[in-house]
Amino acid sequence: MKPALFKGAATAIVTPFLPSGGIDEEALRKHVHFQIENGIQALIACGTTGEPATMNKDEWARTIQIVVEETKGRVPVIAGTGGNNTAAIIADAKRAKNLGADGQLCVTPYYNKTTQEGLVAHYQAISDESDLPIIVYNVPGRTGLDIQPATIKKLAAIPKVVGVKEASGNVAHAADMVVACEHSVAFYSGSDEVNVPLMSVGFQGAISVLSNVVPKETAAMINEALDGNYGKATELQLDFLPLIRLLFVEVNPIPAKAALALMGRMHNVLRLPLVPMSQGNQDKLRAELQRMGLL
Repeated sequence: MKPALFKGAATAIVTPFLPSGGIDEEALRKHVHFQIENGIQALIACGTTGEPATMNKDEWARTIQIVVEETKGRVPVIAGTGGNNTAAIIADAKRAKNLGADGQLCVTPYYNKTTQEGLVAHYQAISDESDLPIIVYNVPGRTGLDIQPATIKKLAAIPKVVGVKEASGNVAHAADMVVACEHSVAFYSGSDEVNVPLMSVGFQGAISVLSNVVPKETAAMINEALDGNYGKATELQLDFLPLIRLLFVEVNPIPAKAALALMGRMHNVLRLPLVPMSQGNQDKLRAELQRMGLL
């Protein structure tokens, strides 16, 4: 297997915003510390959960810079670089490298999408023309494009592809991908509701939204599974399932920001077209957070 960027639980961190709309740098720095102090093994800055789609390039770069500064080398920082313009991704990867990122999370192209052959050419170009290790991100629910097992085998052979974030939610499909790659790259769960089942088919960790809210518990769940303690890992998975459902009842990161605001960790501010969580769902979220002793 190629050297993995990390093993265990990583957080796709939210980007806190001020009521005025700018980045809340103080809250972001505190959130980074909160994650690392509670056992998170890597941080993803400006992944989907971080709302990069509504950031300009200077805000994107500043967010990554802050996360790198506050992490101080304690865990890897992985920058979200994905998009549907290969040349632009290469430019972002070079900038992220200069900012101190350790790797890049690169989602498959969306809207214009591509063919399976195009996916291979896309990632090959990124590998050829940038220096950061690549975690390929498969999330067909958002992109409308699903990487097939035969394609992931080809992608795993690309030199800088070191991992795959698999978020189809289909455990059988995920297992087929692992088999196709012959364990040559690390696989990470991108679906919190099936974190433990995916560990059982050879995944090395998770890139989590849940861990924004409960980093210590998410790290414990993943570590128990990686240690082969599936009884305890399953107990944790099922205990957190109601919270996981609520964190995805509306478009991510709407519920995650609502939860963190209820916990007093940041403002409940998003950028359009995202809007705050509906009151009915927020009431359910508050009740669940209270049940779990988080408020």
